[in-house]
Amino acid sequence: MLPRRAFGPLLPLLLAILTGTLAGAAFAHEDTHKVRIKVETVLAANTAEGMDQRLAHTAMGDRLRALFEFSTYRLIFHQQQNTVCGRMVAFELPGGQILHIAPRAIEDGMIAMELILFDGPRPIMSTDLKLMNHGMLIVGGSRYQQGMLITTITTDAPDSGAASVTPANPPTTNAAASAPPGQPQPASASSPR
Repeated sequence: MLPRRAFGPLLPLLLAILTGTLAGAAFAHEDTHKVRIKVETVLAANTAEGMDQRLAHTAMGDRLRALFEFSTYRLIFHQQQNTVCGRMVAFELPGGQILHIAPRAIEDGMIAMELILFDGPRPIMSTDLKLMNHGMLIVGGSRYQQGMLITTITTDAPDSGAASVTPANPPTTNAAASAPPGQPQPASASSPR
């Protein structure tokens, strides 16, 4: 048995170790709720310009060639945002459309989410779906300039042994998604030209 005064100097060290362990456990739990969402839009046309070099040797380029018969594919929009289950993010797409995505749960390698596409203030599509973790959803879109817009949505969440991860609270919006549909303010955007 340690004398009382020997235990005194150990108390701050024990508290630091316990606090670090609890913080690590909370962070690991928080990580399982994280979802990275990448949205890219390609202008597909028959202008015989070929495949954009940024797409040429990617899974996205291969899928576009397999699904569509256009002669030109040019990446015109790329944006990526991190969120957690239950928090909606917004992406302002070319052509003035705005896409809201809210991941709801991660279960058995699938990410359940809600998608709402706005044309100005008017919602033109709303759907709930499940997308395989690390998977890609391809949405053929509207006519734009000399071709058609094709938007891809890719989701990535940490792989975990947990069978199910769901948010404790209903979906909320962050600053980007809480703006009116005509005025989203995405956190980090880049639009290749």
